[in-house]
This record gives sequence, C-alpha cells and structure tokens, in this order.
Amino acid sequence: MRSYFREYCLPALLLAASAVTTTANGARFMQNFLEGLPPVARDSDLWPWPWLHRHPGLFSSGFAFSLTLLAILLVHEMGHYLACRAHRIDSTLPWVLPAPTLSGTMGAVIRIRSRIPTRNALMDLGVYGPLAGYAASVLAVAVGFLLSGTDPVRESGVIVRFGGQPLTLRLIHGLLLHWRPELPAFEQIVPHPVLIAGWIGLFITALNLIPAGQLDGGHILFAISPRLHRISTRLLPIVLLLAAFRYWAGWVLWALILLIPAMRHPHVYAETPLSRSRIALGVAGLALLLLTFTATPFYDSSLFDLLR
Repeated sequence: MRSYFREYCLPALLLAASAVTTTANGARFMQNFLEGLPPVARDSDLWPWPWLHRHPGLFSSGFAFSLTLLAILLVHEMGHYLACRAHRIDSTLPWVLPAPTLSGTMGAVIRIRSRIPTRNALMDLGVYGPLAGYAASVLAVAVGFLLSGTDPVRESGVIVRFGGQPLTLRLIHGLLLHWRPELPAFEQIVPHPVLIAGWIGLFITALNLIPAGQLDGGHILFAISPRLHRISTRLLPIVLLLAAFRYWAGWVLWALILLIPAMRHPHVYAETPLSRSRIALGVAGLALLLLTFTATPFYDSSLFDLLR
C-alpha cells in the first residue's frame, strides 16, 4: 500500500517550498527591473535572503515571477502525467524541486513506476511535456515583452548576463513589433520578471529535449531508433564537455548527468512500429529543440572565462 504522504503530501510540500524560493528570487528580479537594472546586477542578487530580511515587505513583489515559472513547470510535467494516464503508465504526481539556483528551483519531475508498453506510448510520454511547457513559455514571453521596460539597461558591474537568445524569443519579439512598434530594440529591453520566467521556461524545454539518456529528448529519440539513442547517449557527454570550454560551464553538469547509471534508458518493446502521427510528434519535438536551444545561455560563463 502506497504512502499517502509520499503520494500527495510530499509533492504539495515541495511545491510550497519552491513557491517560497522562486518568489524570493523573483522579488530581487522585480526590484532590479524597477531600477532599470539587469536581472542579476550584484553578487547579493544570487542569494536574495539577506536583502529580503531587510525588506520583508517586498517579498510579495516576486509573485509575478514565481507564479509564471511554477505554472510553466507544472504545465510541462502535467503533459507527461496525462500521457501516462492515457497509456495506463503508473507515475507520481509532478514534483517541483526547490534549490538555491538563479531561478529558485531545479525544475520539476515525475517518476515512472511501471513499464512503458510501446514505442508510441514512449513518444507521447516524451513529447507531450515539452509541447505543453513550450506553449506556456511562449505565452509568458509574449506577455513579458509587453510588460518590459524601454530604457537601456545599465550594464556596469553586472554579475550575470543572460546570453544568446533562442530563436523563439527573436520570433516573438519580431511578431510583437508589428503590433506594438514602440517596443524597444531587443538589445535595449529591461526584462520584466515574467519575461525572465518565460526565458527560463524555454531554456528548461531545451535542456529536457537533449536527445540522450532518460531526458524527454532521449525518450523521443529512443522511440524513433534505439540504436541512434545509444550512439547519441555515448557521444553527447563528450560534445557537452567540449561545449563547456567554449560556451557555458554548466554543460559539464549535464555531461555528468548523462553518465550516471540512472540515466540509462529502460527497454521498450519495439515490435510495433511508430504510427505516422507519432513520427510527426517526433519531428515536432526536434523542431522545439531548434526553437529553444542556445549554446550560450549566459555570457562570459565558459570554462575558459571562469579559469582566466
């Protein structure tokens, strides 16, 4: 008999803790936005708790960021959860993980507790989460652009600089310019916390779509070809380690994640071929990777930069 605490109370407690940590970071983002500063302009912005202790009344200003980001994470994971329900795959409810990161969370997960019966089911499981999370992130980015400031950002002394923008960000900005020509040039935007949450949502979508291991992209690729999945899972850690030297040091962590035994993909019966609709979903998943991926999520953050 399953524990009621583990089934329902633990996900609720993790969500509540994540709401606190993401709201704290969001309050710091909002204050910097109101001052016309980049999201992370000082060392203290990386750990906002001492600042919040001095200004407890500003905690609620972080709700715009936290509610947007948590909604994106939950929509993403509910896509996976509903795919599991549709195929009678046993899984937990979404767990949103609090963490002392730039966003206040390590993302969200569900745990699969039964065998995945077919490649079609695996494709649905892998792609529904990114599709749902991407749609939620696009909405957040569009609203965030409209809420963002129009004054040039003061870059002096900035600690963390958000880096290369994924194609989706550029496309949405270009489309909004036709409706709101007064929007500032892309490089001059002072990002509202809702826009930051949408950007993080796109980044999380891209990370999940890395085609290896048990990541969403790994599920998609395994459903298409277990052989290609094995090759990709072996090669990508090397590629990511090399990318860490040139683009972003964080790729080291993702290379190590792909190497742990728990990331080994379970066997899925491959006798039944993928349906045409599932092949189309796989193509859509790969397209989402192209629309959301950036090798340099933060400027001046490669291993070469950090070692200099």
